[in-house]
Amino acid sequence: MSEFEKRIAQQVELRADESGTKTLTGYAAVFNSPTDIGGYFTEQIAPGAFAETIKGDVRCLFNHDSDHVLGRTVARTLRLFEDAKGLRFEVDLPDTSTGKDVGKLVERGDVSGCSFNFRATKQSWDDTVDPPLRTLEKLEIDEVSIVTFPAYADTTVGVRSLDQWRSGSRSQQNNAAAARRIAGKKAAMEQKFRGIRQDVS
Repeated sequence: MSEFEKRIAQQVELRADESGTKTLTGYAAVFNSPTDIGGYFTEQIAPGAFAETIKGDVRCLFNHDSDHVLGRTVARTLRLFEDAKGLRFEVDLPDTSTGKDVGKLVERGDVSGCSFNFRATKQSWDDTVDPPLRTLEKLEIDEVSIVTFPAYADTTVGVRSLDQWRSGSRSQQNNAAAARRIAGKKAAMEQKFRGIRQDVS
């Protein structure tokens, strides 16, 4: 299982209901949307990638800081939904200094992005295109964060996964080539042996 990676999510929006509860909403990820990851590879998320993980315990933080919790799925203050577009989230901001600050910063437009923390449990790579295409098929997430500076951080794990895939792919290709050579030699020997037998008879 690979290490956790971070990715930019979509624009965050703020809404308030009649009771005054402020809720941040947005899409943490969009399906089938190829994204350049630092020039190393292109990445897309397949529909259904979050189906299992959103049933687990996921937190919403501010700037990936566990000291600034904004919501949690098991407390139903953070809600995650997978629909045809992607992974949608809603977080009810707490009546804390962090919750109030984040709400005001989003309302003013000072903070407008979010990021999510994930681990790929099933993925595939297409090395026939340049740059290579990584398709994330099953993901485990433990956190969605409202962030001041959304950026494509932690690409090293993805690059390492690409290198491992390439190594494995080359190994498989080499094994297949070796198997073809052995089969060819075996067939040539059988033909030669049959020719000898025919000459003897």
